[in-house]
Amino acid sequence: MEPKTGKIEIHITGKNGNEVLSPDNFDIREVRKLLDGIEDMLFPNSKTGRPTISYSVESGSVKNVFRTSLQAVASFTAVLNMIASEQSIDNLEVTTARAFETIQQSAKQSNYSFEFTTSQVEGAILEITPETNYFRNEDLWADAEFFFYGELTDAGGKNDANIHLVTKEAGTLYIDVDKEFLKQQDQNILYREYGVRVQGKQNIATGELDKKNLKLIELVDYNTRFDEQYLSALISKVGNKFKGVDVDNWVNEIRGKA
Repeated sequence: MEPKTGKIEIHITGKNGNEVLSPDNFDIREVRKLLDGIEDMLFPNSKTGRPTISYSVESGSVKNVFRTSLQAVASFTAVLNMIASEQSIDNLEVTTARAFETIQQSAKQSNYSFEFTTSQVEGAILEITPETNYFRNEDLWADAEFFFYGELTDAGGKNDANIHLVTKEAGTLYIDVDKEFLKQQDQNILYREYGVRVQGKQNIATGELDKKNLKLIELVDYNTRFDEQYLSALISKVGNKFKGVDVDNWVNEIRGKA
Protein backbone atom coordinates (compact mmCIF):
# COMPACT_ATOMS: atom_id res chain seq x y z
CA MET A 1 0.00 0.00 0.00
CA GLU A 2 1.48 3.33 -1.08
CA PRO A 3 1.74 6.02 1.61
CA LYS A 4 -0.62 8.96 1.35
CA THR A 5 0.92 12.14 -0.01
CA GLY A 6 0.10 15.82 0.09
CA LYS A 7 0.92 18.78 -2.11
CA ILE A 8 2.82 22.03 -1.59
CA GLU A 9 2.66 24.72 -4.23
CA ILE A 10 4.91 27.77 -4.50
CA HIS A 11 3.45 30.12 -7.10
CA ILE A 12 5.95 32.72 -8.35
CA THR A 13 4.91 35.80 -10.29
CA GLY A 14 7.03 38.58 -11.75
CA LYS A 15 9.07 39.33 -14.84
CA ASN A 16 12.30 38.17 -16.41
CA GLY A 17 13.41 41.34 -18.15
CA ASN A 18 10.43 42.51 -20.18
CA GLU A 19 8.81 39.08 -20.30
CA VAL A 20 6.24 37.77 -17.85
CA LEU A 21 7.77 34.99 -15.77
CA SER A 22 7.06 31.48 -17.10
CA PRO A 23 8.61 28.00 -16.97
CA ASP A 24 10.43 28.86 -20.21
CA ASN A 25 12.36 31.81 -18.75
CA PHE A 26 12.60 30.86 -15.07
CA ASP A 27 16.38 30.55 -14.62
CA ILE A 28 17.89 27.28 -13.42
CA ARG A 29 19.69 29.07 -10.59
CA GLU A 30 16.36 30.12 -9.16
CA VAL A 31 15.06 26.57 -9.55
CA ARG A 32 18.09 25.20 -7.70
CA LYS A 33 17.64 27.64 -4.80
CA LEU A 34 13.99 26.67 -4.57
CA LEU A 35 14.73 22.94 -4.59
CA ASP A 36 17.40 23.29 -1.89
CA GLY A 37 15.09 25.53 0.13
CA ILE A 38 12.06 23.25 0.15
CA GLU A 39 14.13 20.37 1.54
CA ASP A 40 15.44 22.56 4.36
CA MET A 41 11.93 23.85 5.08
CA LEU A 42 10.42 20.38 5.30
CA PHE A 43 13.30 18.56 6.97
CA PRO A 44 15.54 21.09 8.76
CA ASN A 45 17.37 18.54 10.90
CA SER A 46 18.28 15.12 9.54
CA LYS A 47 17.51 14.44 5.90
CA THR A 48 18.55 10.80 6.20
CA GLY A 49 15.60 8.50 5.59
CA ARG A 50 13.25 11.34 4.68
CA PRO A 51 10.28 10.56 2.39
CA THR A 52 10.53 11.29 -1.33
CA ILE A 53 9.87 14.86 -2.47
CA SER A 54 8.72 14.89 -6.10
CA TYR A 55 8.71 18.06 -8.19
CA SER A 56 6.90 19.41 -11.22
CA VAL A 57 6.50 22.86 -12.73
CA GLU A 58 3.34 24.26 -14.28
CA SER A 59 2.40 27.40 -16.20
CA GLY A 60 0.50 30.32 -14.73
CA SER A 61 3.62 32.37 -14.25
CA VAL A 62 5.58 29.60 -12.49
CA LYS A 63 3.77 27.08 -10.30
CA ASN A 64 6.30 24.89 -8.48
CA VAL A 65 4.51 21.80 -7.19
CA PHE A 66 6.04 19.50 -4.59
CA ARG A 67 4.54 16.22 -3.38
CA THR A 68 5.70 14.39 -0.29
CA SER A 69 4.31 12.58 2.76
CA LEU A 70 1.04 13.81 4.21
CA GLN A 71 2.66 14.26 7.63
CA ALA A 72 5.44 16.47 6.21
CA VAL A 73 2.88 18.60 4.35
CA ALA A 74 0.76 18.96 7.50
CA SER A 75 3.81 20.06 9.51
CA PHE A 76 4.82 22.55 6.82
CA THR A 77 1.28 23.94 6.74
CA ALA A 78 1.56 24.62 10.47
CA VAL A 79 4.89 26.41 9.91
CA LEU A 80 3.37 28.60 7.18
CA ASN A 81 0.41 29.47 9.42
CA MET A 82 2.76 30.40 12.26
CA ILE A 83 4.82 32.70 10.03
CA ALA A 84 1.69 34.35 8.61
CA SER A 85 0.23 34.82 12.08
CA GLU A 86 3.38 36.20 13.72
CA GLN A 87 4.71 37.98 10.61
CA SER A 88 8.12 36.73 11.70
CA ILE A 89 10.54 33.82 11.19
CA ASP A 90 12.41 34.36 14.47
CA ASN A 91 10.90 31.28 16.12
CA LEU A 92 11.86 28.88 13.33
CA GLU A 93 14.81 26.53 13.43
CA VAL A 94 17.93 28.06 11.89
CA THR A 95 17.90 25.92 8.73
CA THR A 96 14.22 26.62 8.03
CA ALA A 97 14.56 30.34 8.74
CA ARG A 98 17.54 30.62 6.41
CA ALA A 99 15.54 28.97 3.59
CA PHE A 100 12.77 31.56 3.98
CA GLU A 101 15.37 34.34 4.07
CA THR A 102 16.73 33.10 0.71
CA ILE A 103 13.25 33.35 -0.80
CA GLN A 104 12.75 36.81 0.70
CA GLN A 105 16.09 37.90 -0.77
CA SER A 106 15.03 36.60 -4.22
CA ALA A 107 11.76 38.49 -3.91
CA LYS A 108 13.57 41.77 -3.24
CA GLN A 109 16.37 41.30 -5.77
CA SER A 110 14.25 40.01 -8.67
CA ASN A 111 10.94 41.71 -7.83
CA TYR A 112 9.20 38.34 -7.52
CA SER A 113 6.18 37.43 -5.42
CA PHE A 114 5.94 33.97 -3.83
CA GLU A 115 2.59 32.51 -2.80
CA PHE A 116 2.52 29.36 -0.66
CA THR A 117 -0.43 26.96 -0.67
CA THR A 118 -0.83 23.34 0.47
CA SER A 119 -3.39 20.59 0.04
CA GLN A 120 -4.27 20.96 3.73
CA VAL A 121 -6.18 24.23 3.46
CA GLU A 122 -8.00 26.34 0.88
CA GLY A 123 -6.30 29.42 -0.51
CA ALA A 124 -2.89 31.00 -0.01
CA ILE A 125 -1.37 30.71 3.45
CA LEU A 126 1.69 32.93 3.11
CA GLU A 127 2.93 35.52 0.63
CA ILE A 128 6.50 36.73 0.35
CA THR A 129 6.88 39.84 -1.80
CA PRO A 130 9.43 42.62 -2.33
CA GLU A 131 7.55 44.57 0.35
CA THR A 132 7.65 41.88 3.08
CA ASN A 133 10.62 41.53 5.40
CA TYR A 134 11.04 37.93 6.45
CA PHE A 135 14.54 38.13 7.88
CA ARG A 136 15.66 37.05 11.32
CA ASN A 137 16.06 39.67 14.03
CA GLU A 138 19.83 40.02 14.47
CA ASP A 139 19.30 41.22 18.05
CA LEU A 140 18.33 37.66 18.99
CA TRP A 141 21.71 36.28 17.92
CA ALA A 142 24.78 36.79 20.08
CA ASP A 143 28.43 35.84 19.59
CA ALA A 144 29.40 32.80 21.63
CA GLU A 145 32.13 30.18 21.93
CA PHE A 146 31.51 26.45 21.71
CA PHE A 147 33.50 23.28 22.27
CA PHE A 148 33.00 20.14 20.19
CA TYR A 149 34.75 16.79 19.89
CA GLY A 150 34.82 14.55 16.87
CA GLU A 151 36.68 13.16 13.87
CA LEU A 152 38.18 15.57 11.36
CA THR A 153 37.24 14.16 7.94
CA ASP A 154 38.14 16.95 5.50
CA ALA A 155 40.20 20.13 5.37
CA GLY A 156 40.92 22.73 2.71
CA GLY A 157 38.98 24.54 0.01
CA LYS A 158 39.98 26.50 -3.09
CA ASN A 159 38.62 29.85 -1.96
CA ASP A 160 37.17 29.67 1.57
CA ALA A 161 39.05 27.10 3.64
CA ASN A 162 37.25 25.00 6.22
CA ILE A 163 37.42 21.75 8.15
CA HIS A 164 34.70 19.11 8.50
CA LEU A 165 34.28 17.70 11.99
CA VAL A 166 31.93 14.75 12.52
CA THR A 167 30.47 14.94 16.03
CA LYS A 168 27.97 12.82 17.93
CA GLU A 169 26.08 15.73 19.47
CA ALA A 170 25.78 18.09 16.48
CA GLY A 171 26.35 16.00 13.36
CA THR A 172 28.89 17.21 10.80
CA LEU A 173 30.15 20.76 11.40
CA TYR A 174 31.72 22.90 8.68
CA ILE A 175 34.13 25.25 10.40
CA ASP A 176 35.88 28.16 8.68
CA VAL A 177 39.66 28.28 9.12
CA ASP A 178 42.51 30.44 7.94
CA LYS A 179 44.49 28.90 5.07
CA GLU A 180 47.71 29.76 6.88
CA PHE A 181 46.60 27.60 9.79
CA LEU A 182 46.29 24.58 7.50
CA LYS A 183 49.66 25.32 5.85
CA GLN A 184 51.38 25.35 9.24
CA GLN A 185 50.23 21.84 10.22
CA ASP A 186 53.32 19.61 10.25
CA GLN A 187 51.33 16.36 10.24
CA ASN A 188 48.27 14.88 8.58
CA ILE A 189 45.24 16.03 10.57
CA LEU A 190 42.63 13.98 8.72
CA TYR A 191 40.74 11.10 10.31
CA ARG A 192 41.94 11.89 13.81
CA GLU A 193 39.99 12.82 16.92
CA TYR A 194 40.10 16.49 17.87
CA GLY A 195 38.53 18.93 20.23
CA VAL A 196 37.69 22.29 18.67
CA ARG A 197 36.96 25.66 20.18
CA VAL A 198 34.88 27.70 17.75
CA GLN A 199 33.17 31.06 17.56
CA GLY A 200 29.61 31.24 16.31
CA LYS A 201 26.14 32.68 16.79
CA GLN A 202 23.62 31.49 19.39
CA ASN A 203 19.97 32.43 19.70
CA ILE A 204 19.55 34.06 23.12
CA ALA A 205 15.89 33.03 23.28
CA THR A 206 16.15 29.37 22.27
CA GLY A 207 19.84 28.59 22.78
CA GLU A 208 20.04 27.25 19.23
CA LEU A 209 23.41 27.27 17.48
CA ASP A 210 23.79 28.61 13.94
CA LYS A 211 25.94 25.81 12.50
CA LYS A 212 26.49 27.63 9.19
CA ASN A 213 28.67 30.37 10.69
CA LEU A 214 31.41 28.72 12.74
CA LYS A 215 35.02 29.93 12.87
CA LEU A 216 37.89 27.97 14.35
CA ILE A 217 39.64 29.43 17.39
CA GLU A 218 41.66 26.43 18.50
CA LEU A 219 42.22 22.82 17.44
CA VAL A 220 43.15 20.42 20.23
CA ASP A 221 44.54 16.93 19.67
CA TYR A 222 42.07 14.72 21.51
CA ASN A 223 43.42 11.35 22.61
CA THR A 224 40.74 9.06 24.01
CA ARG A 225 43.20 6.24 24.77
CA PHE A 226 43.16 5.07 28.38
CA ASP A 227 46.61 5.71 29.88
CA GLU A 228 46.96 3.47 32.93
CA GLN A 229 50.46 4.70 33.79
CA TYR A 230 49.29 8.32 33.83
CA LEU A 231 46.32 7.46 36.06
CA SER A 232 48.52 5.47 38.46
CA ALA A 233 50.93 8.40 38.73
CA LEU A 234 48.07 10.74 39.67
CA ILE A 235 46.80 8.31 42.30
CA SER A 236 50.28 7.96 43.84
CA LYS A 237 50.51 11.75 44.19
CA VAL A 238 47.32 11.77 46.26
CA GLY A 239 48.68 9.17 48.64
CA ASN A 240 46.37 8.30 51.56
CA LYS A 241 44.28 11.44 51.31
CA PHE A 242 41.19 9.55 50.12
CA LYS A 243 41.70 6.48 52.30
CA GLY A 244 38.33 5.44 53.74
CA VAL A 245 36.44 8.04 51.69
CA ASP A 246 33.42 7.03 49.59
CA VAL A 247 34.59 8.64 46.35
CA ASP A 248 31.16 8.49 44.66
CA ASN A 249 29.48 10.36 47.52
CA TRP A 250 32.32 12.87 47.62
CA VAL A 251 31.96 13.60 43.89
CA ASN A 252 28.19 14.00 44.27
CA GLU A 253 28.70 16.48 47.10
CA ILE A 254 31.11 18.50 44.95
CA ARG A 255 28.53 18.54 42.16
CA GLY A 256 25.83 19.69 44.56
CA LYS A 257 23.83 16.48 44.36
CA ALA A 258 22.04 14.99 47.36
